[in-house]
Amino acid sequence: MSTPQVVVVMGVAGTGKTTIGPLLAESLGVPYAEGDDFHPPANIAKMSSGTPLDDDDRWPWLDAIGHWAHSRAGLGGVVSSSALKRAYRDRLRAAAPGAVFLHLTGGRELIERRMSERTGHFMPTALLDSQFATLQPLEEDEAGHAVDVSGTPEEIAARAVAALRPEPVTGR
Repeated sequence: MSTPQVVVVMGVAGTGKTTIGPLLAESLGVPYAEGDDFHPPANIAKMSSGTPLDDDDRWPWLDAIGHWAHSRAGLGGVVSSSALKRAYRDRLRAAAPGAVFLHLTGGRELIERRMSERTGHFMPTALLDSQFATLQPLEEDEAGHAVDVSGTPEEIAARAVAALRPEPVTGR
């Protein structure tokens, strides 16, 4: 039996991190932490006003997420974080070396439509362009998987669970 993983569900705003994260956590039998809850009030206010965060805004937020992920090492957990840049993922990995990233991907049109349909979220669709401009997809040397966000939340979560399953060991 393998040790439960800490999974960071990443991607631009509107890809469904807050929807898929809890479904994934439930499927894996581990707790879920909402990355937005780790933002200090100043970050929420800045984004709510339509101003993108800069790296100085993000470091304390990433450190708080990294601390949570570190506390779940060996226990498993799922946490959401945009983790758009390699440097952000490196910072999370420094705190939680075993973390695996699940990059929710999709076309801009689909994501913008989903963002415009949601209610009660501080992130305006006006920041979507800055999110895509900042995004650095997972690189080959990073532990993680990309999962397309087309379909229902249940279909996306099922693809995510399948992507996270260990490769079967074959031998003679």
